[in-house]
Amino acid sequence: MDTILGPLYYAVSWIIVQFHSLYSLVFDKDSGWAWGLSIVSLVVLIRICLIPLFVKQIKATRNMQALQPKMKAIQERYKSDKQRQSEEMMKLYKETGTNPLSSCLPILAQSPFFISLYQVLNHIAQGKTVGFIDQELLASAREAHIFGAPLSVKFLDSASKVESLGATITDVRVVTIIMIVLMSLSQFYTQRQLMTKNVDLSVKTPFMQQQKMLMYVFPVIFAVIGINVPVGVLLYWLTTNVWTMGQQMFVIRRNPTPGSLAFTQRQERLRAKGKLKEDPAEVEARKAVEAARAKRQQPKRQTKAKRQVAGTTPAASATASTAAEEKPSLEKKQGETGTDAKAAGGTKDAKAGGKPGQRKSGPQRPKHPSKK
Repeated sequence: MDTILGPLYYAVSWIIVQFHSLYSLVFDKDSGWAWGLSIVSLVVLIRICLIPLFVKQIKATRNMQALQPKMKAIQERYKSDKQRQSEEMMKLYKETGTNPLSSCLPILAQSPFFISLYQVLNHIAQGKTVGFIDQELLASAREAHIFGAPLSVKFLDSASKVESLGATITDVRVVTIIMIVLMSLSQFYTQRQLMTKNVDLSVKTPFMQQQKMLMYVFPVIFAVIGINVPVGVLLYWLTTNVWTMGQQMFVIRRNPTPGSLAFTQRQERLRAKGKLKEDPAEVEARKAVEAARAKRQQPKRQTKAKRQVAGTTPAASATASTAAEEKPSLEKKQGETGTDAKAAGGTKDAKAGGKPGQRKSGPQRPKHPSKK
């Protein structure tokens, strides 16, 4: 590893020494501020150099998102023929000019610098000169502390080693835990921001599921690896995560993925400022929809009886009203008919010599002999 990355050790150590010389004009050369800011400046310099690769990563990620439906169709079509499936995938990549590895370029390009910084700090922790860091700079770097923790110690280092560098194991572990938590949170927020704001939610693809899984996996990986790296490397890692988060926020706001929530929000901002050029037909159609939505009245709440009356047909309502009007007349006629019948019955009884209400005259039952 030292043989392969030896030139990068010199490059990384030279950059750190140059920044350290600059910050020593303001801070004490043995202080954690001078060495810590040198590491932060190294991160910023590397990330600035990687901006062109980051732009390629954004374009590659969008192309991969756009190709997800076609890729899924190929997988379903050639499910039983893996070789044909791979051939069709490569053909699709070639036709669209997409490179699946482009999204990993910034990480791959940054990895050698990350490993080199780790090895430089590891040499400092072991008291060995490396690259442009000679004995004088080595002694200065070993004395540098960030919030009470030496740059070269790890979370799992022994108390005796930490005390030899003028610190306590408690200070080291508190600082490392705080840095690991901040690293994990920044990575989680960065991934969540990408999933919730810069993804076209109208298309459900396996790519989205993978991104969602990575959103929870990466913080766990950082937490596991973080306890095995020096404090200086944790500072490098935290700085690059914060840079990535800010850079992504800028890109999502200024150049979001079409169909995403961030794209809709950007369109609204441009429309409010009058900077969005739209088709007049689309503007009129949107205004018509908004006007119709504003004029639409919500149905009033009605009782069950009113709903039943409203639900009856006009013919049934007319029939019911006619029946209601005819009912008093029918009752009046029935009353008149009953009165006439009673009057006729009374006249007949009077003619028969009886009283109204008495039994009609006819053959009488013979009286009992005792009553004769």
